[in-house]
Amino acid sequence: MIISIYAALLALFYVYLSLNVITVRRAAQISLGDGENPQLQRAIRAHGNFIEYVPLAVILLFLAEYQGLASHYCHALGALLFIGRVFHNLSMVEENIKYRQIGTIATFLTIIISAFIILLSRFS
Repeated sequence: MIISIYAALLALFYVYLSLNVITVRRAAQISLGDGENPQLQRAIRAHGNFIEYVPLAVILLFLAEYQGLASHYCHALGALLFIGRVFHNLSMVEENIKYRQIGTIATFLTIIISAFIILLSRFS
């Protein structure tokens, strides 16, 4: 399955985001909450946003592939999701709204396109 490649890459990226939160917490010596530390707030939100959107997107990608989506489309959607999440994280690190917009649009497009593919395959 092609989507398993992207699921594995996203899992590794999730660990990176988790370790980033830990690193910022240690540097700021904040064990609970965000201590109103802007860098920690951004790290926590990058991590939280990832876990809010990626599981649904990966499930939809899996279902689309399971229902017979061509491999090149699976790669395109998997790459779109992964690149979107990287851009979203960059937006938190560099405080760049354009990166955040790219990341959000890429993630939403992955979810929307996957959902439509699943629905269309069920009614055709």
